[in-house]
Amino acid sequence: MAANEPKPTGEIVLYQTEDGRTRVECRFADENIWLSQALMAELFQTTPQNITLHLRAIYEEGELVEAATCKDYLQVRTEGARQVKRTLRFYNLEAILAVGYRIRSQRGTAFRQWATARLKEYLVKGFVMDDERLKNPPGPGVPDYFDELLERIRDIRASEKRMYLRIRDIFALATETGTKVTKGTQEIRQELQVSLRLVISVGLVSSRR
Repeated sequence: MAANEPKPTGEIVLYQTEDGRTRVECRFADENIWLSQALMAELFQTTPQNITLHLRAIYEEGELVEAATCKDYLQVRTEGARQVKRTLRFYNLEAILAVGYRIRSQRGTAFRQWATARLKEYLVKGFVMDDERLKNPPGPGVPDYFDELLERIRDIRASEKRMYLRIRDIFALATETGTKVTKGTQEIRQELQVSLRLVISVGLVSSRR
């Protein structure tokens, strides 16, 4: 595998533990996150040899494709009076998560608890958000998906079903709050509600087709 020049690095919190030691320097490239085996060992509080064993099992069992989840980067380090170039292998987020589900350590357990909580939130609510990350723009070289989030929210709010339900709620609220109304006003309101129900019913039926 050909070596590539280093990409800008950033910082990410995969999950938060009580000791607060979950911030790991990582590499951002191709809109993905990359960690070396040594950094994964630090992240999950285990040995690099243990990380190697889990990665080997992950690839041998066909859970992930090695060529698609790892990449070699050229590292330049100063050793004494000379600079030494070495190739270091990094693994992307898919591999990091796969290792996290296998590792046996306190940090590995904390990771699985975090991942399960996020998955449960997604299945119940239909979305998961990192509020602090969205409130604080990332640094140079780190992707920012805030505008994409706004666009998706606008698209959801503009959907026909959401519009119909919102209008129905408004009319229901108007009916509940209006205690003193004239006979003519009441008749107009009833006609509007009947028309609205018809429009909603027809709209929802056509949207299902």
